[in-house]
Amino acid sequence: MSQQQLQQLSQELQEIQEQIEALQNNVEGLQTEKSEADEAIDALETLETGSTVQVPIGGGAYLRATVEDIDEAIVELGADYAAEFEQDGAVEALESKKENLDGQISEVNEQIAELESESSELEQQAQQLQQQAMQQQMQQLGQEQGLDE
Repeated sequence: MSQQQLQQLSQELQEIQEQIEALQNNVEGLQTEKSEADEAIDALETLETGSTVQVPIGGGAYLRATVEDIDEAIVELGADYAAEFEQDGAVEALESKKENLDGQISEVNEQIAELESESSELEQQAQQLQQQAMQQQMQQLGQEQGLDE
């Protein structure tokens, strides 16, 4: 009876741990995206028309390029959409994106906290079941020793 319950609790704990790991990976991805937005903001605030930059072309390769007009920045908005902004507008769009990412990170962290709480409760249940099983074994041993005498 309790062995089956322990196995079920163990399986539930493992599933929760896998969910927590997936959510933590999600948080890491969101934080990376936020860092990239910070880097873009820094670039937009420091670059000027005529600045020379390294432009990624894929595969780890870059080309040197000159910024023709800092007021023609294209910012990804999400859902495969992008828009052209002037320099200040691009910074504002990226700041808004960062705020959205902060909200997503908070939501995912709340989900992680809930799962960790659930995991803790299941661990306590498993400990109680183990203690009950040990007490039953001790009682059985005591009864068997009483019969042997």
